[in-house]
Amino acid sequence: METKTPAKKTTTKTKSSKTTTKTPAKKNAAKELKDLFEDSLKDIYWAEKALVKALPTMMKNATDEKLKSAIEDHLGQTETHVERLEDCFKALGKKAQAKKCDAMQGLLDEGKSIIEETEPGTVRDAGIIAAAQKVEHYEIATYGTLAAFAKVLKEEECLKHLLETLKEEKKCDELLTKVADTNLNSKAM
Repeated sequence: METKTPAKKTTTKTKSSKTTTKTPAKKNAAKELKDLFEDSLKDIYWAEKALVKALPTMMKNATDEKLKSAIEDHLGQTETHVERLEDCFKALGKKAQAKKCDAMQGLLDEGKSIIEETEPGTVRDAGIIAAAQKVEHYEIATYGTLAAFAKVLKEEECLKHLLETLKEEKKCDELLTKVADTNLNSKAM
């Protein structure tokens, strides 16, 4: 029976004299940009599917009609984002596969916590907007990065889908800001 020896960690000193550890790569770590691209698609695919499940709770707990409408509209868009990601996997000749996105899980957990820690009304609505915008900013960063990868990898069909979704995520973020700025935040005082 063969025993595995753990990977040796190397340490370096920084200017502030703190010791840092260099993290060894996992056995199945991405070796090429294409691997990282595909792994990141799995991550955001999970994130979008989780968001489809979470948005109805946010909508149910919102009281402002403009906010409810914005969340409802984005739920439909998010379902389309899932479909676009499935199209990206098809274009790559891969089966659509989700890999748990720890970042999205954390953002959704925070959103749930905000709902639980606020009274129904404008304060909760302001909290829902804050949580939703954190999600949008994560998605904007992710889709922007994936689009850049797709461009370099010359994955034109994926690039088209990713840029379309990126545009919608930015519009959603702008709409949430507009809803917050139309006296909602002031009413929450």
